[in-house]
Amino acid sequence: MLSNDQLALVPRIPEGGPALELDFPGLEIGVAEYDEGPTGCTVFHFPGGPRPCAVDVRGGSPAWVGDYGRCDAVCLAGGSAYGLEAAAGVAAELLARRGYSTEWGQIALVSGAIVFDYRVRDNAVYPDKALGRAALRAARPGRFPLGPRGGGRAATVGKLFRDALRGEPAGQGGAVGAIGATRVAVFTVVNAVGAVVDRQGRVVRGYVDPATGQRVQLADALARLGATTPEPPPGNTTISLVVTNLRLGTWELRQLGRQVHASMARALQPFHALTDGDVMFAVSTEEVEDPDLPVSVLGAVAGEVAWDAVLSCWAEG
Repeated sequence: MLSNDQLALVPRIPEGGPALELDFPGLEIGVAEYDEGPTGCTVFHFPGGPRPCAVDVRGGSPAWVGDYGRCDAVCLAGGSAYGLEAAAGVAAELLARRGYSTEWGQIALVSGAIVFDYRVRDNAVYPDKALGRAALRAARPGRFPLGPRGGGRAATVGKLFRDALRGEPAGQGGAVGAIGATRVAVFTVVNAVGAVVDRQGRVVRGYVDPATGQRVQLADALARLGATTPEPPPGNTTISLVVTNLRLGTWELRQLGRQVHASMARALQPFHALTDGDVMFAVSTEEVEDPDLPVSVLGAVAGEVAWDAVLSCWAEG
């Protein structure tokens, strides 16, 4: 099976297509892909970092690195556990930018998580160190590509019932919100075993009846299949990042991450399943002080933003 060792892979930086345009100082976003996979990675760089960072991990099969309490960047990638190498590439690029300094305060802190995206392809290509470096080099403020891009290049969703009700292509989604001067953004790579559900409770991605081509609601699927429900396939995950400009410490960010992560169960059903490996990073760019804004209220806003982010993960155009 072909992999990185047999191929002369060249990172590609996607241009054009649907994207979330956002004004979020202190955040740069870069995407790089290997068309040969296809697979890719998405890097969120905090140039003023390292910034306070917390992680919330759920589901039965997660893989992540970098629970340091602070981070310079977060890397979301495909390639299953092999794709964690992309985060090492981001760290290597930051090392070079810092003149290869090994002073304690100069050590690059990069967090990362991966999705299993091999189900829809016949090779072992994964996001490696070179791809992580390319994504960071491409990082710019103000634009986040939507749909099958970066870490979500080969993502799928709605696979709970295997071939009885088929999954559909997904990708990465993002959305932003605000409370006064406080901004919050959520970015997610959706490769869940569950389906995407809209605010009316309808399945809008996944659970497709192969006979009719129509999506089936979860309750109807369970009633129809009953005891014949197949074992869900392994290798699913949703990896996410919530970023706010509100100055928060690691403990507060951990609570924010937990709240937003739990809220995503409204958009993905089921969520945090045994065959998922869901990871949520929470980061503050520390630009705004607002002692009157409770973290729980910020979390409520961010939960709605997260739902919008999930709903944008298969953008086309």
